[in-house]
Amino acid sequence: MSAGLSRTEMASRVARDIPEGWYVNLGIGLPTMVADQMPAGREVIFHSENGVLGFGPAPPPDRVDPWLINAGKQPVTLLPGGSYFHHADSFAMIRGGHLDLCVLGAFQVAENGDIANWSTSVNDAAPAIGGAMDLAIGARRLWVLMEHTTREGAPRLVQRCTYPLTAPGTVRRIYTNLAVIDVTPRGFRLRELSPGIDAATVQARTDAPLLPIEPDDGGEH
Repeated sequence: MSAGLSRTEMASRVARDIPEGWYVNLGIGLPTMVADQMPAGREVIFHSENGVLGFGPAPPPDRVDPWLINAGKQPVTLLPGGSYFHHADSFAMIRGGHLDLCVLGAFQVAENGDIANWSTSVNDAAPAIGGAMDLAIGARRLWVLMEHTTREGAPRLVQRCTYPLTAPGTVRRIYTNLAVIDVTPRGFRLRELSPGIDAATVQARTDAPLLPIEPDDGGEH
């Protein structure tokens, strides 16, 4: 079992930080869980690049609509006021800067905000850069949600990415099972530690210096 938060708790932690009324794209993988963890009563309009706006949590097994899916091919629900449309219109929304936030998974994030989240492996489910490059550049903010290390224990937060880049210098904040970390002009800064985790543990699993936690100034919002 990995240290710190579970995957569901990680998604819930991201959900708590998304303000009322934001338009938000959730990337394939772990970020899609955020839609299921939104606090009750908060309206956030979720966008999927395959052409859905205003989707909600996953449906129960007996209410699945096979024609209503997110970009990861997972069934979703459509909330009142939601809509679906051609993917060209969806990408016009992305490239036009109309999304307040995109939450992506990643293989690596560098201390300068570079993100690497795609693979050319023939065994990879999405062996191409896909829409992530548009989202990383087009959304007003980019947050990353990922495990702090690989299954082998290698750091995912690094001084410089060694994988092919999705986009340079775009990541603003990182949520992992160990901590919440902001990307600043001076590098990674600890924002919050997960329960039972200390700063030394996070630093030991990070391949870049971590600046200490500062009083919250409301920064990202």
